[in-house]
Amino acid sequence: MALFLEFLAQQWILVAALLAVAVMLVLHETRKSGPSLSPQQAINLVNGEQGVFLDLRDSADYKQGHIVDAVNIPSAKLAERAAELERYRDKPIILVCKMGQQSGAAGKQLKAKGFEKVYKMTGGMMEWGNLQLPLVR
Repeated sequence: MALFLEFLAQQWILVAALLAVAVMLVLHETRKSGPSLSPQQAINLVNGEQGVFLDLRDSADYKQGHIVDAVNIPSAKLAERAAELERYRDKPIILVCKMGQQSGAAGKQLKAKGFEKVYKMTGGMMEWGNLQLPLVR
């Protein structure tokens, strides 16, 4: 441990550069997948601009409870079923997964296919349930 601390002290410029690059990488990757919204912001966007919730969970989880009028396309099948979202191309698409972790990769896929208004809902369905928002079962 002493050698590691000595290295950090002697090579502080390299350590600072590494940290700066890591932060820039995280910020860049986050921007590519779309901005994050809270559940309340997502509801306002869907209601105000006739957007859609895209539920990325598998069908078993979706059937246990989902957001009203949400479209279910599991994240593993998004590439082959993206054509189902064509009617929402100019409208906001809010990506929802179980805990908010899979929506980033799905957002990148949709942005690469030309969808402009792609957003991630922070916390996913776990946060939706914690806020006691309505579910369709």
